[in-house]
Formats: sequence, structure tokens, C-alpha cells
Amino acid sequence: MSTTQPKGRPLTGRGVLAITVSAFGVIIAVNLVMAYFAVETFPGLEVRNSYVASQGFNDRMRAQQALGWTTEADLTGGTLRVRVTDASGAPAPVAAITAVLGRPTTEREDVTPALAFDGEAFVADVEADYGNWDLRIAAEAADGTAYTYRVDLVHHR
Repeated sequence: MSTTQPKGRPLTGRGVLAITVSAFGVIIAVNLVMAYFAVETFPGLEVRNSYVASQGFNDRMRAQQALGWTTEADLTGGTLRVRVTDASGAPAPVAAITAVLGRPTTEREDVTPALAFDGEAFVADVEADYGNWDLRIAAEAADGTAYTYRVDLVHHR
């Protein structure tokens, strides 16, 4: 058995320093890029002042629950269907409805679809890539009761 030393330059202190500095440089560069994209795509706050928004939350929640409405939404092939039903399963008497469809992590692709009632559901054609979407619905009952609902959607082909 022969013990020969590999050919090439020996590993010196400068070589170890260069390897260490390069490794930490890559780690720091990746962290800076990730931090940039995290801040750049952050959609912001839900409400300006959470304390003020919380003051009437329980009253609004009870009024919304008293309506007895449920909501189902589907986004397939560029068609958004939002079905709001009352406690008996019939279409709820919605006086007004708006919705914002957007990605969960950015506001860049947010759209406000023009919802039209077709007798069963509110329908709109939307241009949306496939993948995860958030639908934020704001509706109003005939008596003025506000109804808000958020749905996580996956757009299928």
C-alpha cells in the first residue's frame, strides 16, 4: 500500500479563509434576495387600526350570523361562480355584492369581477392564471346588514 500525497497546491489558511468568506457571501446574498422579495410582494395591512376595527366586530359578526347565509365559490376555466344561500338553501336575497379576486401574497393581480346573478349564483368571467387565489366578498342584505366572506380558491383548468 502506497501513501502518496495528491498533486496540487496544499490547503493553506488563505484558502480556508476564501472558502469561508465565499460560503457566507452566498448565504448573505440569498438572504438579501429573499428579504427583498418578501417585502416587495407584501400586500400590506388588513386594517389601519386593529383596535378601532375590533370594537364593533362582535356586533357585526352576530348580525351576519343572524342572516343565516352560507357562501360557496368556484373558479374553473376563467369563470367565477359565487353562490350565496339562505338557511333553507335557496339563493339569498342579496341587495348588493362586490368581490375582489387576488393572489394570497400580493395585490398586483387583484381584479374586481363584474358579478351578475344568473338565477342560482353570481357569475363573472375573469382572466386568472391557474393556482391559488383569494376571493374577498362584500355583500349587503335588503335591510342593510353587511355580509363579508373570504374564500380560498384554486383555479382549475
